[in-house]
Amino acid sequence: MAQAVPGPLFTFSAYLGAAVAPAGLALLWSAVALLFMFLSGLLIALASLPLWTWLGHHPWARAALAGINAAVVGVLGAALYNPIWTSAVGSGADVAVAAAGFLLLERWRVAPLAVVVLCVAAALSIRFLL
Repeated sequence: MAQAVPGPLFTFSAYLGAAVAPAGLALLWSAVALLFMFLSGLLIALASLPLWTWLGHHPWARAALAGINAAVVGVLGAALYNPIWTSAVGSGADVAVAAAGFLLLERWRVAPLAVVVLCVAAALSIRFLL
């Protein structure tokens, strides 16, 4: 469920900012901690823009990135299958819940948090009611 909300590290940085803040300044310190957590990634992205522009003008570089992208999709698929799929999906009902969640996300573009809540509710109702 933690993966359904963006950035557990970002949430944790805001918490730490509030935890170390002097009395009465927790909101400000948590906002500053959160800002600086976002800032590093933003600066790296801005610094790499010239590289991405250069790569976009070279067909061999675009082809290499397409191959890297395919490899990453394969690694993510393997990580989904083992250990997640093999340990979490044990029956046809589990497959139906997973398929329904996928359709809700991809076909009907339902918000990810809503899909997580619906899938957890469906799994719990299957486990305890059937």
